[in-house]
Amino acid sequence: MPLYLSEADVGSLITTAEAVPVLQECFRRMADGEVENVPRRRLPVAGGFLAVMAATDSGLGFAGQKSYSVVNGTATFVVCLFSLADGALAAVIEADRLGQVRTGAASGVAAKHLARDGAETLGIIGCGTQAVTQLEAIRVAVPSVERVFAWCRTPETLTDFCMRTGACPAASSQDLAACDIVVTMTSAQDPVLRGEWLHEGALVCAAGANRPRARELDNIVLQRAAFVCCDSRENAKIESGDLIDPIEAGVLDWLEVHELQEVVAGNIAGRQDDTDIVVFKSNGLAAWDVAIGAEVLRRARDLGVGRQL
Repeated sequence: MPLYLSEADVGSLITTAEAVPVLQECFRRMADGEVENVPRRRLPVAGGFLAVMAATDSGLGFAGQKSYSVVNGTATFVVCLFSLADGALAAVIEADRLGQVRTGAASGVAAKHLARDGAETLGIIGCGTQAVTQLEAIRVAVPSVERVFAWCRTPETLTDFCMRTGACPAASSQDLAACDIVVTMTSAQDPVLRGEWLHEGALVCAAGANRPRARELDNIVLQRAAFVCCDSRENAKIESGDLIDPIEAGVLDWLEVHELQEVVAGNIAGRQDDTDIVVFKSNGLAAWDVAIGAEVLRRARDLGVGRQL
């Protein structure tokens, strides 16, 4: 019988910190060829769209589909997991919280492997719910981080975010570019981070924009970067304006864009020097949803959480 897990169930079963090693292993399986991932498709509907993305993970023994609707500004997320052993539906999981956790955890994995040794400062541009899990994951993945700074366009949102997370408010996004790790988690259509602002050695995790003409980074960020990677080149070629536009402008070539899984598996080195500027472009993969969903399902079965369908 499939198990139904609500948003409250998911929130009670896994923390962002616990999700980081789960995604670390997901990236390793991706590098080993155990994962097949289908990029997101957005289907237009009145007032919004329906998005669908899917993946199989033979190492975990699950296949899954994440779908969500955005209509008149309201989003609803669900992940369906299927057992690869017999093809049966294993779980239906409400997936807003799950998505927040897995996106943050992916940046945590990137920071673990790409931040310079002894990184002490983290700057976050954008203060929504997704920014909270970015902060939580990177703090766990890079224990040397001592100070966190944040900025967003709405003063009230910035104040609330800092009160909840212990971050210090910055006067502008430019101020955050001096940090060792800089995260962009915004809904911006135009760049919020400029390359001339960055200090040597910075790691940039661009995790907000995931449409072909939406950008958080300007071309100079990519020009200055000694190493650029993403979650999936196939996916990035469809929806990563932060890479598509610079490549169309001749600033970068797709041959220079690596995948984070290659670094996690040790197949290539990411950062070569403490002075390198490094970029990780995150768009979000169904493989992550399957990995976190499978872990949540395992815990739910162990603890008797959820409702049988």
